[in-house]
Amino acid sequence: MTEEIIIAGFGGQGVLSMGKILAYSGVMQDQEVSWMPSYGPEMRGGTANVTVIVSDERISSPILNKFDTAIILNQQSLDKFENAVKPGGLLIYDPNGITRQPERKDINIYSIAAADEAAKMGLSKVFNMMVLGGFLKLKPIVKMENIRKGLEKSLPARHHKLIPENEKALTIGQDLIQPVHVL
Repeated sequence: MTEEIIIAGFGGQGVLSMGKILAYSGVMQDQEVSWMPSYGPEMRGGTANVTVIVSDERISSPILNKFDTAIILNQQSLDKFENAVKPGGLLIYDPNGITRQPERKDINIYSIAAADEAAKMGLSKVFNMMVLGGFLKLKPIVKMENIRKGLEKSLPARHHKLIPENEKALTIGQDLIQPVHVL
């Protein structure tokens, strides 16, 4: 099993953190992983994306042009990465701020209204974990107990008190994910 993922959005949405947690979780399962972030110099508010590969086999290169899954959190990222999803692949997007819906008919498309739900619940800091929970419902490439270990590894110790809130967000995300176009 090899899963090649791009997670893309604005800086400050937890894009890089989501990728790091997913990568650490893969390590906890003794899988091969690659985590390659990309962001502009402006950081918060600028575009950010991360490529994550989780595999049972050795990873030959972290550089990808096509992805099994794209997790999209803003319009710029949808415009840039929609066509980079392999045919038969998966595109997950948060509709908040999306002005043009995904148009491809040769991929599976799911929507997750995590930004709105997180704001409504006062949990905007864990919106990215809702998105990750939705993804893992569709593609359980790592076990939930390893996500907790990934959170412990990637969050500074002073933020470990927020792990239960993050775990709750994962569960909420599993309930939020909705099919838009399924092959």
